[in-house]
Formats: sequence, structure tokens, C-alpha cells
Amino acid sequence: MQKSFFLRVSFIISIIILLLLIIFNLNQNNNELKEKKKEIVREEIENSNIIKDVEYKSKDSSGNEYILKASEGIIDQNNSNIIYLTTIDAVIKLKDYNSIDISSNFGKYNIYDFDTIFSKNVIIQYLDNIIMGEYLEFSLNKNLMTISKNVIFKNNKSSLKADVIEVDIKTKDIKISMYEENKKVNIKSLSKKNGSN
Repeated sequence: MQKSFFLRVSFIISIIILLLLIIFNLNQNNNELKEKKKEIVREEIENSNIIKDVEYKSKDSSGNEYILKASEGIIDQNNSNIIYLTTIDAVIKLKDYNSIDISSNFGKYNIYDFDTIFSKNVIIQYLDNIIMGEYLEFSLNKNLMTISKNVIFKNNKSSLKADVIEVDIKTKDIKISMYEENKKVNIKSLSKKNGSN
């Protein structure tokens, strides 16, 4: 009798231990599945912030138009007004002046105020002038473009190297400067005089 009771108790304890192991294992698998689902949801959220073939157009009160195109844009998760861009081409169509074309590898665009930062291989073309650099801040509201970092300005008459070039797109004034006072803007004439440079 005592042996039978001991066997029953042992059998019940074994079943309880087996059930606990199964429940623990199921709970462990369920937690892993939940983590995988969270990761998939995070990936989907990040991917939903990617826009292909981005294009924005805006016009100021003076009738100047700003057109921005990029191969891809990623919306900032912390500020939905900011879009990070890749392979950018932009055109500023000034009402009473020629267009200004801008291109760069990367950029940051504010859809609220249209301010744009262009970076890496920035090229600005207008009339017969080309300005190249690594960083450009453009504000349509301030009518100002500031290009910096390894700046080179070229046209058919001259070429120059500077640290910063500011262009007021309203007045067409250009300010060329260096960061350090003791350094000077390097200007080279490209026109030929008596068969030499």
C-alpha cells in the first residue's frame, strides 16, 4: 500500500514537472516570437519612412520658384518636417534672372521652411559660372546660399579657391572669404595675354 501511494505521488510529481517544463518552453518560444515581431515592426516603420523619387516645388512671394528632386528621401523619425535626401538636383528659377542649378550627393530638406543643406560634391551652375564645394546651406526665405569646404569658383575668365562663398540670390551680390584672416583668396586669371597665362 505504501509502495502504491509512493508510486502515485511520484507519478503526479513527474507529470507536474513535465507540465511545468512544457509551459516554460512554450513561454520561452512565445517571448522569442514577440521579440521577432517587434523587430519586424521596427523594420517596417523604418522602411515606411523611405520615399523614392522625391520632388518638392515651392514659390516665394516674389515669384521665384524652387524645385528639388532626389532619388530617395528618408523622413526623420524625430521631426517629420526634415527629410534626408540622396542624389539631389535642384533648380532655383529666379523671376527676373537666369536659373541656378544645384546638385549634390546628399542633403537635408525642411519641408516647413524649404531650407536645404546640400553636402558632398556640391555643384552650383548659373550663367557661365560654376561653384564647387562640399557643403551648401540654402534658404529661400533669406535669399541666401552659403557654400563652404574646398570651394572652387570657375568661369571662362578666372578661377578662384576660397573657404566660403555667399550668394544673395535677390541682389546677386557675392561675398568671397577665408576663415583665417591671414589667408587670402587664391585667384587665377584664365584669359590669355601675349600667348601666355
